[in-house]
Amino acid sequence: MLATFLIGLREGLEAALVVGILVAYITRIDRREVLPRLWAGIALAVGLALAVGAVLTFGAYSLTFEAQEIIGGTLSLLAVGMVTWMIFWMQKTARTLKASLEGGIDRALAQGGLWALIAIGFVSVAREGLETTLLLWSMVQSFGDAPAALLGALLGLLAAIVIGWLLARGMLRLDLRRFFLWTGAFLIIVAAGVLAYAVHDLQEGGALPGPFGALAPVDPTTGAVLVGFAGFPYGWAFDLSAQVPPGSALAAVLQATVGFMPRMSWLQVVVWVLYVSIVGAFFMRGTRRSRVRTARPEPSGAEQRSATAEPSSTERAPETSSARSNTNPNPTSAAVPAEATSHQGAA
Repeated sequence: MLATFLIGLREGLEAALVVGILVAYITRIDRREVLPRLWAGIALAVGLALAVGAVLTFGAYSLTFEAQEIIGGTLSLLAVGMVTWMIFWMQKTARTLKASLEGGIDRALAQGGLWALIAIGFVSVAREGLETTLLLWSMVQSFGDAPAALLGALLGLLAAIVIGWLLARGMLRLDLRRFFLWTGAFLIIVAAGVLAYAVHDLQEGGALPGPFGALAPVDPTTGAVLVGFAGFPYGWAFDLSAQVPPGSALAAVLQATVGFMPRMSWLQVVVWVLYVSIVGAFFMRGTRRSRVRTARPEPSGAEQRSATAEPSSTERAPETSSARSNTNPNPTSAAVPAEATSHQGAA
């Protein structure tokens, strides 16, 4: 419930901010008559997300177990890809998001078509909706506790709507850069866990080699799949089911936060470590670059033009022969007022 709450809060707040920017801009340019078109597009996006969730939930019951596992693993991979792309997209375009959304509204109004603004509202929300649906569905599949997971997601979405409304009304101040930084880091860990579970599904479905297939190393005496280094690469990396029962609260918390399962295959562990290492490294590098850009803002075009157009001291006051004749011949006495002048200018 905690993991799905945070996911619903993060994705819902992204959608709420986008909708808030669009509605505020349309209101500011005094075009309230087109707001129903925007809301229609947003409603279509929400309906699409719900329809996809319903199809994923109820559409696979007639398939075989292996087919269900393969489809579930594939969709989990798709969810991880969308989440990863969204994390870096938000990190890269957060500073220009408002300008790009307002530009899209201007183009839609210039076209004057009914479907232009509907498309703006649909595209702006459908991306977050589909991403949230796939990610939540994957997590529900892995947790096996659909009511609690869905309740957490619903509470997160409701909290996001309330926070977005308070931000739009100016009743709440939130450091969005820090919020998306921490939630982005959390989503990387969550996505790594979903990726590990996707590998588990694909191994159960026979699409990937693992402990459930013919390549799994087994103990010749007991026939059990080997655990530890003896089971590398297609056996179990570890089996802590005795210490952390799979149905316990501790197992649920660990799986929701870091993607830990009491028993994981070597391929799951390798994939989890590689994803966190590679994606986390790129995420931290992008964060450092964003901080550098924020700390050292580039000069504006007006400042650059002003600096270019400002004449130098030589151009402003060309030295003439009469000025040279009036210059104090004593270099020591001339240096004193010049130094004092420079100190005054610095002050």
